[in-house]
This record gives sequence, structure tokens and C-alpha cells, in this order.
Amino acid sequence: MANRTGRPNVVVFFTDQQRWDSTGVHGNPLELTPNFDRMAQRGTHLYNAFTCQPVCGPARASLQTGMYSTATGVWHNGIALPRNLKTLGQCFGEAGYRTGYIGKWHLASQTVVPEEERGGYEYWLGANCTEFTSEAYRTVYYDNDNKPVRLPGYRVDATADAAIRYIYEHKDEPFFLFTSFIEPHFQNRLDSYPAPDGYEHRYQGRWVPPDLLALQGSQHQHLGGYWGMCKRLDEALGRMLDALKSLDILDNTIVLFTTDHGCHFKTRNSEYKRSCHESSIRIPTALSGPGFEGGGQVRQMVSLVDLPPTVLDAAGLPIPAQMQGRSVVPLLRGQRDGWPDDVFVQISEAQVGRAVRTQRWTYSASAPGVGGKERPESDTYVEEFLYDLEADPYQLNNLIGLTSHQEVTRVMRERLLRHIEKVEGCRPTIQDAPSRPGGQKRVYAEEVGQ
Repeated sequence: MANRTGRPNVVVFFTDQQRWDSTGVHGNPLELTPNFDRMAQRGTHLYNAFTCQPVCGPARASLQTGMYSTATGVWHNGIALPRNLKTLGQCFGEAGYRTGYIGKWHLASQTVVPEEERGGYEYWLGANCTEFTSEAYRTVYYDNDNKPVRLPGYRVDATADAAIRYIYEHKDEPFFLFTSFIEPHFQNRLDSYPAPDGYEHRYQGRWVPPDLLALQGSQHQHLGGYWGMCKRLDEALGRMLDALKSLDILDNTIVLFTTDHGCHFKTRNSEYKRSCHESSIRIPTALSGPGFEGGGQVRQMVSLVDLPPTVLDAAGLPIPAQMQGRSVVPLLRGQRDGWPDDVFVQISEAQVGRAVRTQRWTYSASAPGVGGKERPESDTYVEEFLYDLEADPYQLNNLIGLTSHQEVTRVMRERLLRHIEKVEGCRPTIQDAPSRPGGQKRVYAEEVGQ
């Protein structure tokens, strides 16, 4: 049943630090995500979805604005979202939607988020960094008046319950609800992944993704809890979809499921993300509802910055000129001409890095001697990684510098430079990696695409 305006509702189900291969449609055998899998299979599954920034705050700024971090100015954690940037909340609010935000924000200057730093959302029940205001069974958010509200239940359930209450209260009018979970992000104080009681042991010592199995990190200590958190998130997704169905508004509600970045469990560097690897940048993403039912599996490369214009386009709202992403809706109509065959990733905070990912290749470079909090970009980078995902899907064999791959490196370097020039308005120098012999075959330009 539609609301009185007939316009679709929009619900964003946003998780934190969730690997793409936590889902069944991406090969996870543990049956963690039956609700997400069903949503992806019946709706539209963005199979090749990637973050544009594998860091919490910068990725969130990009998802609110459709802009890269060098454009938002939020290029590391702790920077407040500039107030002059138009957010999704403002776009939907100006179109007459009721707007609500529940959960983790991570785009303000302080833990208790002042009204002017809430991105224009009308209803507010959140905190800047939930990992510092709550724990697994102690959820504390702040309401519109900045009064603390302690919610009952495991934190995923407490957040989902609040979202369901909001849906119920606004079922008769068009609404845009952004629900932001902290799970399956680690609990900072304990450096642990606190699953609901009984869930960690259910998954401890079971399936380990091949990239983690081959590398040393914290995965064997943390995966049980991490998988348990993913399972509870999917159960919450199912409850929210059930709520929409029971209120007769599911068929008139666009639901977007996505996350900010992945998690490599300290296998690629000394923490959990901030790298060019699949475990950091590839994200589970699906949409359901009007315009997306039966959309199938979309194999084109899609970036996090493409999602804001997508939901606006699907709701029939104008896309602000500031947005650097593009709507995927035309892809579902078969309009694929001009769609990019790669995605661009900016990496900051731990380093200043840039990467480009095509269907087959991952190539990245980083700025030598530049700390990730010192500045958002550099005029000089040095080649760091090259992976052939066809031969090495788990990115265990770095090909950068090999004489056999000089041509593909040249092509990928030029791709990356074009992205930097387009997005950042400059053309830095990328220095060659030290040359080394090796490689079983030479790869030519026609194999990678100019």
C-alpha cells in the first residue's frame, strides 16, 4: 500500500566494516545472510560494489554526499562534515519527505552531535561514534534534544527496534530513514568483535576466507565473533523487511543495504582496513523495491559514490550537481554505454594512497613518507601493488615491478592518473616500482584494456 503521495519510501540499512564475502551470494557457506541473499536475488545485486574510501568517516561522508573525500574535505576520521554540503537527508527533506537518522554518524566534531552537524535529518537518534558511547548490551544514543537514551537489547536489535518504531510512526507519509549500525565493527576498548551471547562459539573455528587463511593476522581470534555479528545483522534486516511487509508498504519502499568498507583482520597492515585489497574495499550491496525488483545481478563496477544518486534517481528526485557518482538505474534499463569499467579508491589516514580496480586488475600507489593525517593528497606517489585477480583472486602475489608485467602496469598507471586528474583536478607523478625479473608470461596492453 502506498502512502498518500504515492512516492516510494526509502530505507538505508548501513553496516560498518562488513566484508563482501560474509554473504551467501558471494560464496560464504555459513548461511549467515539468508535475508540479504534473498533481497539480492529477488531485487538488484550490485555484485562488483566497492567503497571509494576504506575508512569510516570519509566513506560515510561520501555516502551522504555522493562525493569523494578530497571533495568533501573529510579525508580522515575526526573531521566534521562541512555544513555547506548537501546530504541525502537534505535532498529528501526538501522534496517533502520525513527524514530520520538512527545510529552511528561519525561526521561530527563531538560525541553528542549538535543539530547543525546532523546533515539536515529531521528525526535524530544517534551518536557520533557508537563504539565510544555504547557496548554490545549497553546501547546509548542521543535524541533530538541531545538527551541520552538507553535502548534495551543487544545493540543490533536495539537499533533495529528503533528503526521499526520510526517506520511504524511514519507509515502513512513518505519517509527516508537512514539506519546506521556499528556492527560488525570491532569494539575499540576491548579490540574484540562482541557477538550476541551464544553466537561467537557457533562460528568459531569454521570457514575462513582464503585470503585470511593464507596470511597472518587476528582472524582466528576474531572471526567467530565477527560472523556472529553479521548473522545478527541479517536477522535485523529480516525483521525490518517483515515490518515493512506487515504494514503493507514493502512494495512501495526502496531498501538499500550496503556498508562503508571491509575488514582484513590485520593481515595487510597493523589494523583492519585502509588498504587497496578486496578485503578492505569490496562491499556487499543490494537494492529492493520499486525499480529494483527483478533487476538481477549487475556485474558492472559500482562505487559507493554511485549509491546516493541511485536512490535519489529511483525516488524520482533530482541529483545535485555536486555529486560525483552516477545512478545505476540506467544500467537496469540496459543503458550501459559510457559506464566506467573500473572504480577509483582514495586511501587515507594510515597513508596517502590511490588505487584503481578493474574487472581483472588491482593497481595502487602510495605517497612516500607522507602520513595519512598530514594532507589528503600528494604530488608524488610510488607504485605499491599490482594483482591479477584472474590468476590470483585472493591477492597473494604482488606483481608490481615484474618485467613481465611492465605493459599492464603502464596501462593501469595511466588509468589511475586519469581518475586522479578527473576527481582531484591534478596530475601527480607516479614513480615506477623497482624493476625485478620474473613472471610466467608477458601481459600486453590489449589484455588489460587501454
